Order: sequence, then C-alpha cells, then structure tokens
Amino acid sequence: MLRPLIAGNWKMHTDINHGAKLVEKLRELVGASEDVEVLIAPPTTSIHHLHFLVAGSPIKLAAQNIHWETEGAYTGEITAEMAHAAGCEYVIIGHSERRAYFGETDEWVHKKLIAAVRGGLKPIVCLGESLEEREAGKALEVIATQLKGALKTLAMGVLKDLVIAYEPVWAIGTGKTASPDEAEEVHAAIREQLYDMLGTEAKVVRIIYGGSVKAANIDELMGKPNIDGALVGGASLKPEDFARIVNFEKS
Repeated sequence: MLRPLIAGNWKMHTDINHGAKLVEKLRELVGASEDVEVLIAPPTTSIHHLHFLVAGSPIKLAAQNIHWETEGAYTGEITAEMAHAAGCEYVIIGHSERRAYFGETDEWVHKKLIAAVRGGLKPIVCLGESLEEREAGKALEVIATQLKGALKTLAMGVLKDLVIAYEPVWAIGTGKTASPDEAEEVHAAIREQLYDMLGTEAKVVRIIYGGSVKAANIDELMGKPNIDGALVGGASLKPEDFARIVNFEKS
C-alpha cells in the first residue's frame, strides 16, 4: 500500500491573508494526519509566508508551475530552485489549464520535469483527455502519449518521488467526475505503462485522481486499488470539505 497523497490546488485564489487563515484552519482539522500525506499549492506570492505557518504540521507546499531554465529573461516565471528555496517540496507540472491557456506541450512538460528533479522538487505530472477525445474512444491513447512524452529519457532512479495525476479535462471545474470505474481503468493503464517504461521500481509511483473531487465522492474513488490519492481544486478552498477528503473512509 502506497501512502495516499491528498493535494489541494488553490489555483489563482487567495491572497496572503486569506491563505494564512485557511492554513490556520487546516492545521486544526488535519494537524494530526499521519496516514495521509497532505499538500497545498497556493499562489506563488503566498508560498514563502505559508512556509512558516505550516512548519511543525504535516501540511506540505507545492508550486503550481515552474520554468525549465535556471535563470534568464522570462518575465513572470519562477525556477524550481526558487520554489524550493521558498519552501516547496512538490511542484504541479502540465496541469490541463496550463496546457489549454498557456500552450504547454508534452515537450515543455518533459523539460519542466527535468528542471523539477534538478531543483530538488518532487514532480506531480498531470495527464488528461478532453471530452471529445474520450467520446472518440481515444482516452487511453492520449494518456499514453502524454506520459511517454513527459517521462522520455528519464530513468526510475531519477524519478523516485514521481507522482502522476490523472485529471480528465472534461471533469475539471465542471462538477462532472469520472466514475470510480472510469478513473480506475485509466489509473490501471497508467500503472501498466509505468512498469513498461520504468520497470518494477515503478511500484512506488503514486497515481492520484483529479477532477471535481469532493467530500461526497472521495470514499468511493479511494476504494479503487490503483487510485493513490486526489488532486483537489475548489473543495481545497473549504477547510472542512478538504479535511473530510483528507480523512476519507478507508475500505
């Protein structure tokens, strides 16, 4: 059994003061969590401040994005090294919103993955198909292409802290959720491909589900053998809801 990872992606929500209040409440609600790894990804402007507020708690921090270079004229970007120095342990790479709104490609995801490992961050690589691709029966093909593009040239020894997040694009922020069986089918396919690419050491890779995860569906999702956690959007901004997700009922 892999230790479950519940990650909250705050996206472009909360300023420093709001984020501090959320963390204070989360410390009350999930402060004793040991069986589950808890992670939040606040806006970049809040990371350093929240780093001090989560100290001594099980809550860890992630960056929502990084650039693949170590420095340069890339206005508005941050490096893996900057995120790590600010207090991040993880980074989200290749989120569908980054792919859709900012033109991120599988090649960019690959370069950011290399940068994350180089900069001391644990990568959470996001994969997901559109509604059109799913309805055309191409979901597994799309996921396989994205995974191969992200992990090419990288060996398991380098990726010992890798996390894969399956996020069907059609389920992000829409209220729609892949059924537990649909999610499990994709997670199982991802795990099989990881074994093909990385060998038996791929057994340590956690595959988490994202896409309208909430308190009402977390128990059933986490009951599936290949779902090792969740990447939570809107519900992570509601401390009680997020705590319920962290404290899912184990089957």
